[in-house]
Amino acid sequence: MTISYQKDRQYYKFCAYGFFKNLKFFEPFLVLFLLSKGLSFLQIGTLYAIREITINIFEIPTGVLADSLGRRRSMMSAFLFYIVSFVVFYFSSSYWWFVAAMLFYAYGDAFRTGTHKAMIFEYLKINGWQDQKVHYYGHTRSWSQKGSAVSAVLAAAIVFISSDYRYVFLFSLIPYLIDLWLLSTYPKVLDGRRVGFNKGKIIESFRSTIRDFISSFRNAGMLRVVMSQAVYSGYYKAVKDYLQPVVKTFALSLPFFMYLETGQRSALMIGLIYSIIYFSTSYTARNAGRYASRFKNLSQPMNITMIAGLLVGAISGLLFYQSFYLAAIVFYAVIFLIENLRKPIGISLVADRLEKDVLATALSAESQAETLVAAMIAPLLGFAADKWGVGAALMMVSLLLIVLMPLYRAGKPMTKNKLHS
Repeated sequence: MTISYQKDRQYYKFCAYGFFKNLKFFEPFLVLFLLSKGLSFLQIGTLYAIREITINIFEIPTGVLADSLGRRRSMMSAFLFYIVSFVVFYFSSSYWWFVAAMLFYAYGDAFRTGTHKAMIFEYLKINGWQDQKVHYYGHTRSWSQKGSAVSAVLAAAIVFISSDYRYVFLFSLIPYLIDLWLLSTYPKVLDGRRVGFNKGKIIESFRSTIRDFISSFRNAGMLRVVMSQAVYSGYYKAVKDYLQPVVKTFALSLPFFMYLETGQRSALMIGLIYSIIYFSTSYTARNAGRYASRFKNLSQPMNITMIAGLLVGAISGLLFYQSFYLAAIVFYAVIFLIENLRKPIGISLVADRLEKDVLATALSAESQAETLVAAMIAPLLGFAADKWGVGAALMMVSLLLIVLMPLYRAGKPMTKNKLHS
C-alpha cells in the first residue's frame, strides 16, 4: 500500500506529543522505588490494581466527556492530574499516600486514554487518509517509544547522580508541562462534535453518544478483536515493570563497577537495557503496517502475536527462576516488542468500525477492557512473586493466559478490504 499522508505541522505535533508523554522518568524505576519504601510485591500489585480499576470506572464517562465537551480540554485536564500525581509521589513514603498518588495518575489516564487516538483518527478522516491508520498511528507511536528510550537514559542519569529514586518524579514534571502547552495549540476542529455548557443539552449529548456507542459494539466480530487486543495489552501493563527487579538482579550479579553503590549499578544497567528495548519497540511500531500487510486478514497476526508474546513471557520467567538472568531479559524484551507490533493493528481494527463522533468513547472502552485485565493480573502476579519469586510468578501468569486463549482469540477473520469498507 502506498503511503499517501503528508508529514505536515500537525503530524509533527502528534509525534512531539507522544515523545514528551513518554518521558516518564519514573517508569523504569517505579517498582524499585516502591520496594525501597518497604512495600511488598502484593502491595505493589494492589496499587497497580487500584490504578487500573479507577481507570476502568472513569474511562467511559471521560470518553463521553471528551466527545461531547471537547477533546483538547479533556487531554489538558489529564495532564494536570498527572502533574499532581508526580508531586504526591515525590513527597510520599507510606502505602496510603501512594494510593492517593495512583488515584490522581488514574484520573489522568482515564481522561487521556482513547482521546488522543481519536484526535489522530479524526485528523486522518478530515484529510481523507483514513485508510492509512496502521501506518500513521504506527509512525506516531514510534516517536512515543523513542521518548521512552531517551527517558530510560535520562532517568538512569538522574538516579545515578542523586542516588534517590524520588527525583525521577520531580523531573517528570518538565515534559508534562511541555505537553500541556502543546495540546493547547491543537486545532479546534479536532475537538469533534461538541455542545455548549447547557445542562439539558449536555445530558442529551451524553445519552446520544452512549446510544451510538452501544450500537457500535453490537458487532460480534469486533468484540472478538477488542478482547484479543485487550488481553495482551492488559497482560503487558501488569508484567512490564517487573523487568526492573530482573535487571537489578542481573546488574548485581556482574563483577563490574563494584566500587559503585547498589542503586548506581542497577541504574546504569536499567538505563542501558530499557533504552535498547524502547529504541527497538520504536522500530517495531513503525513497521507494524508492513508486518500486517503480509497477511490476508488481520485476525491472523493478532493471534500469532498473542501466543508468541505469552510463550516468551513464560520462557523468560523460567529462565529467571533458573538464574539465567541475561537470557531472561532478552525474552522479557520480546514482550515489549510484540505489544508495539500488535497495538497499531488492533487499534486500527477497532477504529475502522466506528463512527468518528463516538471514536474517543469506543477507544476508551477498548482501553477499559485492557485495564480490567491488568487489574486482575496485577495482584495475582504480586502475590505469586512474594510467595515463589518474580520468575515463577511470570511463568504462572503467562501459562494461565495461554490455557485461556480460546476464550479471547481473534475469531472470525476480517479481511483488509472489509475493514476499509
